[in-house]
Amino acid sequence: MDADSKKKPQPVQLQVDDVTAQGAYANLVLLNHSETEFVLDFAFVQPGVPIAKVRSRILSSPLHTKRLMVALQKNLERYEERFGEIVLTEAEHLSVH
Repeated sequence: MDADSKKKPQPVQLQVDDVTAQGAYANLVLLNHSETEFVLDFAFVQPGVPIAKVRSRILSSPLHTKRLMVALQKNLERYEERFGEIVLTEAEHLSVH
C-alpha cells in the first residue's frame, strides 16, 4: 500500500449561508430515477389546495442515494428508540411506490 491509501478521509466542513440555514419545510417528496441519477422533488402541500409547490429539487447519484437511504434508516431507528415508533396508516403505506 502506498502512503495515500493509508490516509484517513478528512472531515468535510459544511458552510451554510443564512437563507439556506433557514431550511424549507416539505411534507411531500416525489422520486424519479434513470440509470444514472435519482431526482428528489421536495414539495409543500397546503390543506385544501390541489397544487403542491416544489421547494427543492435534489439530483443524486445511485450510490449517494443508497448512502442517504442507509443514513435515514439509522437515524429513524435512533429517533424511534428515543421517542417511540412512528406508525404509518395504511393510506401512507399505499402512497409509497
